[in-house]
Amino acid sequence: MVATEFETATRVIKYRNATRDAEAGGFVLWQMAPDMWYIELAVGGSKVHAGCNGELIWRHAPWLGAHAAKGPVRPLRRALQGLDPLTTASIFTNARCIGEKKVNGEDCFILKLCADPQTLKANSEAPAEVIRHVLFGYFSQRSGLLVHLEDSHLTRIQSGAGGDAVYWETSIDSSIDEYRPVEGTMIAHSGHSVVTLFRFGEAALSHKKTRMEEAWTIEEVAFNVPGLSMDCFIPPSDLERGSVSEAFELPQGVAGSHHAKVAAVDKPHDDDADGDIMWRWKSDANTV
Repeated sequence: MVATEFETATRVIKYRNATRDAEAGGFVLWQMAPDMWYIELAVGGSKVHAGCNGELIWRHAPWLGAHAAKGPVRPLRRALQGLDPLTTASIFTNARCIGEKKVNGEDCFILKLCADPQTLKANSEAPAEVIRHVLFGYFSQRSGLLVHLEDSHLTRIQSGAGGDAVYWETSIDSSIDEYRPVEGTMIAHSGHSVVTLFRFGEAALSHKKTRMEEAWTIEEVAFNVPGLSMDCFIPPSDLERGSVSEAFELPQGVAGSHHAKVAAVDKPHDDDADGDIMWRWKSDANTV
């Protein structure tokens, strides 16, 4: 993922050669029903791991180490980008239709989903408080498939000793394209995401905004991956459960483009009582 724009209170920097400077990277994603998943993402010489064993979500980054995430078990957002239509449909089951809009020439209906106060509280941990999490899904009126996804997440972090609070707003807009049938399931094989990280606080000159972009394509999708079992989703032995707070800030030099390689997902079929059917995607993503 490469940064294309950086903004402070006094200036805006746009990277003119972002496409030329983009680096290749890759991700591998495995998923097993009902709530287990694991992803490896490599970009710019760094590798990030995250997973869920059905009971807790964890993540590991070079600048952060292994940490458990607060809140209930939930799907990986990347899987919602056209890779897992079944999970996408279940996520938006209780969403509210707020209108219609044409997206890339496709007539769509818009579903809005807001996290309830109980979920926001469960996902919060001192000194970080999740204030808002909203999803907008744009679904094709013709096919019913998700073609655009907007995700907005606002967190308030209270510094120690009564200092000023810092706010982090993360916005992700994803366009999802090239749906193709794979063993009867429609899977998106390309897409483009724009990520905006906005950091602001009480002081008027304290805000910072970073804009990053990612373009990705899927090379391969496979079901029933041999050897995939519950052991593949065991959390790291050095997992910590402490607060992460502002450690989520990306270190210098991490931004870059990435070239995703493999993703795998598992879901139950009606004729499989144990729910041990696996999907596997092999993807090739380039970020600009």
